[in-house]
Amino acid sequence: MRLPGRTDYALRAALELAATPDGPVTTDEISRRQDIPTSYLGAILAELRKAGLVRARRGPDGGWTLGRPAADICLADVIRAVDGALTDVAGSRPEDLHFTGPAAGLPQVLIALRAAERQILEAVSLADVVSGHLPARVRRLTQDPAAWH
Repeated sequence: MRLPGRTDYALRAALELAATPDGPVTTDEISRRQDIPTSYLGAILAELRKAGLVRARRGPDGGWTLGRPAADICLADVIRAVDGALTDVAGSRPEDLHFTGPAAGLPQVLIALRAAERQILEAVSLADVVSGHLPARVRRLTQDPAAWH
């Protein structure tokens, strides 16, 4: 899986908000804490707001907060908000692909890949990551030395 930079930034910004549940956090604060360019971060936060994952409050005490509890926002929600479908090929969903000959079985592999991504990314919430208490299934996967190479 390859995460574009904007997706990485979106995940880190959402996690920063999840780690600060007691009040709004400004774009500048998120930018500084996570080393994300402020101008780029504003556009990402706007996409997260459009998806209902974050809220903006204006004024001197303004900033960004999560749109719902951190435990109710999974990593897949954030990725989809800024990057679209978890798995696609040149903008097409795997089930819409039709290959012939030796490549005919490739769509099934891509569908399986998407299912595996969902099993992890939909099972891990922002709260899980912030607390360091990942689901047992995810922890087991990271215990395999081959996972790190």
